[in-house]
Amino acid sequence: MLKSLKNKVIIKGFVFICFIACNTAIYSQNSNNDDFIRFVDSAEVYIDISSKKAQVFLDSIPEPVEVVLKGRLADFYVIKALIHDERSEYARSSQNYMQAIKYADKESNYKVAGNACLELFASLHFAKKDSLAFEYLDKAKNYYELDNNSNGLIEVEQMYAYIEFSNDNYKTCNSMLLKNLDTYRKIKDDAYFYLFATYMLISNYIELGDLKSAYAYLKEFENLEANTTITKFNYESFSAGINLNFAEYYLKSKAIDSVSRYLSKSEKHRKVMNNDLERKYLNLKVNVYKTLGDLDNTKRYLDSIVFFENKIFNSNLEASLQLNNVLLKKETELENESQKKFWNGALAVLFFGALSFISVFFLIHYKKSKYKLKDSLNKVNNLSYLKSNNEKLTGKLLGLEEYIVNLKKEVKNISTIHDVSIQREKIKDLYKNLLHNSSTLLDKSENHLELVNNLNVEFFNRIQSKYPQLNDSEIITCYYLFMDFKNKEIALFLNISVRALESKRYRISKKINLNTKETSLLNFLKQTFKDTKVG
Repeated sequence: MLKSLKNKVIIKGFVFICFIACNTAIYSQNSNNDDFIRFVDSAEVYIDISSKKAQVFLDSIPEPVEVVLKGRLADFYVIKALIHDERSEYARSSQNYMQAIKYADKESNYKVAGNACLELFASLHFAKKDSLAFEYLDKAKNYYELDNNSNGLIEVEQMYAYIEFSNDNYKTCNSMLLKNLDTYRKIKDDAYFYLFATYMLISNYIELGDLKSAYAYLKEFENLEANTTITKFNYESFSAGINLNFAEYYLKSKAIDSVSRYLSKSEKHRKVMNNDLERKYLNLKVNVYKTLGDLDNTKRYLDSIVFFENKIFNSNLEASLQLNNVLLKKETELENESQKKFWNGALAVLFFGALSFISVFFLIHYKKSKYKLKDSLNKVNNLSYLKSNNEKLTGKLLGLEEYIVNLKKEVKNISTIHDVSIQREKIKDLYKNLLHNSSTLLDKSENHLELVNNLNVEFFNRIQSKYPQLNDSEIITCYYLFMDFKNKEIALFLNISVRALESKRYRISKKINLNTKETSLLNFLKQTFKDTKVG
């Protein structure tokens, strides 16, 4: 009697599981795929407004997405990549861009494929100097050609020119820019293409000693100052760089009046100078006063350089020490995570065993002994896998501990060096080492804000409270500016281009209603959070 009752209970449970599975399958078959495609359209609308709302729409799409979103999978994965990018989850962002390319090929969505390839190129080349990056740049060009996308092809061509510019290949860069200069000039909805091209041409001609051409393009550059499609920050930062290049050129021929005139022009834009331009400006000042025999002013600007370099050195050293503390904290978190994964795996094994038992009992009862043996073997294999996985995690923790010990020794050695220039080079190498190793030793899915929040809890609490309209990525940008990092360094941290960072700074100023004519974003952050303790 008891055995019969027990069997009835088991049968009812099995029937309930089958009922849920069947209803899910029926729902998936009967639902109109257009309903779910509309969720992708809605997410596409909201991605530039609120990534959280876009995420809600994507989460409403049932699995498997490969079935319900047939024909729109490329768009789906690009939106997911953009969401992860805003959260600074760059590993996941890259994975989704790769998925977008995969499905864009199948769907002939060449515009999406080209955009995804450009993003992967920027991530691999400017952040990691990976030679694989150029394969993605070539793919982007091919996709844009298939899509007949003229602006996309322009962006690719200018990217190649900028690579040559960064490598000091002035003639090659000019040849590439002049070939497309008329095209840049005709783009009315975004004059940045032409602005950037004239900036590179002027700088290249100055380096080549062709001042006639340099001045000719300087007029073209200055005519763009009132263009409403160009942000004031971009124009002034490029203008400061051009004036310093002219001053450097005239200093070689000891034309001090010309040097002073261009230094005076560049001084008007010191608020938007990055660290590289500021260093160049101070060194030029020293050389001018040294040439004039003005020892007092020469000493004054030499002191300014020492102060400036010490400020950068201390900032980098502080950031390195803070990152060291983060690594120590991560060691404990990784240990906890390994234990959590172990128990999750154990529960998964138990569930699989129970499900296997029910299936064997009802569906293939006559092979009961054979399936029990198979189930036992599966459990042994799963336990072996868990053991292997645990050993790998243990090895990773030991490697991280050894890395941190060596890092502390290196910081201690650097602190004993009295020569400032040698200290600066050592800390630069140390920081590169930190940036490379932290990306491999830490969990790549870690949220960027959660990582850097521990560096200065007071700063993040104050800025989030004062400006709740800023998203995570913008708050991180503010913190790095507050810590005096250069634009190139911040772009490297965020895996974006310098141009994208400049646009981000402009959007931040707009969001917090900052009048950039009166003060720069950097000075505003310094003034507003000057009482914030660093570290």
